[in-house]
Amino acid sequence: MTGIAAPRVRSSAAPASPPLSTTLVELTWIEKKIENWIRFGCDIHEQILDRRRRVIGFAPNSTFAFVRWASNEFGTIISRIDILRAVGTGEPFQTLPFVRPGGDILLKIEGWPKVERVLQAVDAIESIGVDPADVSSDHWRHVHNRLTAGEEPRAYSAEQHRAFLLRRRAEP
Repeated sequence: MTGIAAPRVRSSAAPASPPLSTTLVELTWIEKKIENWIRFGCDIHEQILDRRRRVIGFAPNSTFAFVRWASNEFGTIISRIDILRAVGTGEPFQTLPFVRPGGDILLKIEGWPKVERVLQAVDAIESIGVDPADVSSDHWRHVHNRLTAGEEPRAYSAEQHRAFLLRRRAEP
């Protein structure tokens, strides 16, 4: 499987409470049954609940990818990736399982072949030296729309990223 990393394990004592505007994501890892993980994104808070569960927090306006996979005795029952922008206090948001309060959904893909295609797009972005969390929200929406329509998304280039950063810097 492309672009899949096992969850990070950090030892921690009783964690401090996250800031009120933090978007919280509950992650569960039960090998070959439930595997929820963050593919990319910079967390600002982590609380380990037990050996198999933890809660990760993201600052407002940060982007992250949340992957969910589950199976039963008959095979895979869910394979999904969501790329979200963490929202700030008072901003509108969409709700998702395991994400509190929710987020601005940039990409929502289900089914392993399409999820794998998104993970390959993430790998391609990392291969040009760009952190996928810093990519333009418009690109993730483009990838969502193209894959939903059964089309191939355009690759994200270093030149496109530079233009995005310049445009963002010029905004008031």
